[in-house]
Amino acid sequence: MAEEVSLLSSPSESSTSLLSEISNASTRAFVLAFTVGSCGAFAFGCIIGYSAPTQSSIMKDLNLSIADYSLFGSILTVGLILGALICGKLTDLVGRVYTIWITNILFVIGWFAIAFAKAVWLLDLGRLLQGISIGISAYLGPVYITEIAPRKLRGAACSMSQLFTGVGISVVYALGTVVAWRNLAILGSIPSLMILPLLFFIPESPRWLAKVGREKEVEEILSRLRGENSDVSDEAGEILAYTEHVKQQGDDRGFLKLFQRKYAFSLTIGVVLIALPQLGGLSGYSFYTESIFISTGVSSDVGFISTSIVQMLAGVLGTVLVDVSGRRSLLLVSQAGMFLGCLATAISFFLKENHCWETGTPILALISVTLYFGSYGLGMGSIPSIIASEIYPVDVKGAAGTMCGLASSISSWLIAYSFSFLFQWSTTGTFLMFTTVTGIGFVFIAKLVPETRGKSLEEIQSLFSF
Repeated sequence: MAEEVSLLSSPSESSTSLLSEISNASTRAFVLAFTVGSCGAFAFGCIIGYSAPTQSSIMKDLNLSIADYSLFGSILTVGLILGALICGKLTDLVGRVYTIWITNILFVIGWFAIAFAKAVWLLDLGRLLQGISIGISAYLGPVYITEIAPRKLRGAACSMSQLFTGVGISVVYALGTVVAWRNLAILGSIPSLMILPLLFFIPESPRWLAKVGREKEVEEILSRLRGENSDVSDEAGEILAYTEHVKQQGDDRGFLKLFQRKYAFSLTIGVVLIALPQLGGLSGYSFYTESIFISTGVSSDVGFISTSIVQMLAGVLGTVLVDVSGRRSLLLVSQAGMFLGCLATAISFFLKENHCWETGTPILALISVTLYFGSYGLGMGSIPSIIASEIYPVDVKGAAGTMCGLASSISSWLIAYSFSFLFQWSTTGTFLMFTTVTGIGFVFIAKLVPETRGKSLEEIQSLFSF
């Protein structure tokens, strides 16, 4: 009955409720924690975007060959895989906040290694450390935000935090045109340096505290997060009761525990959603955007500006709607847009290769790439991480984080590595492959992914465990 009332409520009522929830959640502890999460996502974006505008200057200053620079660019993905392998165990062992300490210290070391590199090995070491940190924080960030946010604000808070990844990429692209690569690396370290002093004041996740047996601290932390005048006894009781239930049902098989039958559905949902954007061509579009524009006759400057603006605006819209319209509907719209973007890109290359509609082909290509990135920013850029951080019980969340991180990192590497070969084989065929994957992804979401909006983490996790 409660779900029916929720479905019948008007958008204005939902928006008013959301604004009220934001006002109630604006405690010092939550605002600082959200700031840390947003700065972390911004730092993530700065690292991802750094190699694109600095290639020629780094190669010239350090006398690097194409092979040397290719290693510098690709070793980030190696670090991502290594970070994904350890992220689950690390966050479960030392907690969310201490893991944030570790990742940001590695970010800073990596940036300074790049900034002061005189030899290629130090350049690569800095990039590798950054990759490891991203591999850990890509899952940790959404998990921490979802575990501390109120249920009605959880999606918006996580989406807004992740939106700063795109902002970081855009800022580095812009600064890279006017700032030398060593100075750009120094600037890139600023977000992480800002985070470090804030970490003394942000609270640990109450759900991790319950997991490790620090029950007395759970209600205290929730009071800091929700406000001293808020009654958190019911929320604390729900967290402690569910954690105790999970412990009673658990066993000591460690990582292998995730592969029990009762977690099969949630594992499938999380891994597939995380991998879908990558297998649907995201790495190809992101790393080879300039090649796509040049090949279809589009000005790269116009293309970069258009896609960056549209992606950020779509990300803001998605953040506003995620706790109003729900996760599932936004995922469907986002995936449908990515499907149409891939199809239109394939058509533009087909027209270009066959010398048809030559005056309109660049316009179609620009629209298709912009549609793809805008649709990605609307939902698929943040919601898979939100859902993956919501659906796993606390006893397998670390192992699930490792699996989701590996799925994202390996699929990203696979597309990034193979894209140039596929592009040479057939430009049209490459994007038709991505069209097929995004189409299958739409069907997967429509048939299997349930709505998680408005439910507590414990309610969601009960739905996914059989």
